[in-house]
Amino acid sequence: MAKKSIMIVEDDPAISEMLSLNLTKEGYEVITAVSADEALKKLEEKDTDFFIVDIMLPGSMDGFDLIRILKSSEDYRNTPVLILSAKDDAADKVAGLELGSDDYVTKPFNVRELIARIKSIFRRQAASAQMKEEGPKKITAKDLIIDTERLEVWVGGNPVSLTPLEFDLLVFLAKNEGKVFSRDVLLDKLWGYDYYGDTRTVDVHIRRLRTKIEEDPSNPKYIITVRGKGYKFRDPGKERNY
Repeated sequence: MAKKSIMIVEDDPAISEMLSLNLTKEGYEVITAVSADEALKKLEEKDTDFFIVDIMLPGSMDGFDLIRILKSSEDYRNTPVLILSAKDDAADKVAGLELGSDDYVTKPFNVRELIARIKSIFRRQAASAQMKEEGPKKITAKDLIIDTERLEVWVGGNPVSLTPLEFDLLVFLAKNEGKVFSRDVLLDKLWGYDYYGDTRTVDVHIRRLRTKIEEDPSNPKYIITVRGKGYKFRDPGKERNY
């Protein structure tokens, strides 16, 4: 099996070297870049399976700009992105997650925890691939169709573009229709590790998902908030209530 490759886009040489050393020891192939421009140039020569991106980068583009480019690219739209930044403001974290990044880690950080998060994201990818290989399966709820074999979602006959994490979140909730899941449980089931109480990322991904599948995101009919408890999936085409 080919090694998974990880691109580190970080202008601090000490952090970049430390990450490179530890990730190499874990069996990953590492590519480094000190700016968004260098990262994009290196991607012309070699693909990667994962991005670690600092927000504050030298040059004309910051980390957010780079992520926007990656997520608008056919080649890297579904490639995981982990933001690594000294900016710990809540607005920056939400902004990073809204762009489609899978995780946001603030500096200083524990390298073992960071590697655990990377492995968790790769495991989730593998689980999605396995689900696709198990054969055609569809989940239908009124005018929402989730095709777990083709990894496609349709609403009212129109295709909906979801990130891998958004797709996994929707499938998990839909397969457990009517069951309420707390934010902590969703973090454990979907992200696979402890966020140390920072459940904001769940709310961000739920909000993004609603904007894509709900006719009126402010009054959702599929993904329902249970105040003080968490979230659940509801099929509005069924008469029974949960």
